[in-house]
Amino acid sequence: MSLRKLGAGLTFRAKVEGKRQTYHVFEGAKFFLICTFSRTKRKAGNFNIVDLKAVRYAQRLVGGKRGVTSQGLHRRSRKPRLIGSALEALNILYALVAIDHARIDRRRTGTQLFFNIKRG
Repeated sequence: MSLRKLGAGLTFRAKVEGKRQTYHVFEGAKFFLICTFSRTKRKAGNFNIVDLKAVRYAQRLVGGKRGVTSQGLHRRSRKPRLIGSALEALNILYALVAIDHARIDRRRTGTQLFFNIKRG
C-alpha cells in the first residue's frame, strides 16, 4: 500500500479513549487507520491499518457478545489473515467502537479492556 493511497479519502470517525491512550480512528475505502500519539514525545506517534474485511468479520464473529477482549477475539478467530494477533484484534475493536458497533465496558477494572459488541 502506498502512502498516497493511505492518505487519500480518509474520513475521521471518532476519538476512542482506551485505558492509557486516546485513539483517533479514520476510515478509508477499504481500511481503517488507527492513530495514537506518544505520551512522552510531543511530535511522535504510531498508526495501525485495519482491513475493513477484518472489522466486518469480527462483527459477525462476536456480534451481540458482552465482555469481549482482544485476546478472546484473537483466539476465537479462524482466519489468521484477518486477525493475526491480539494487537490486531484490539485495533479492530477500537474501529468497532468508532463506528458505533461496540462500546468499552468501563465498569470492569484491571489492565484488560472489555468490549460489549452490538448485534450485526
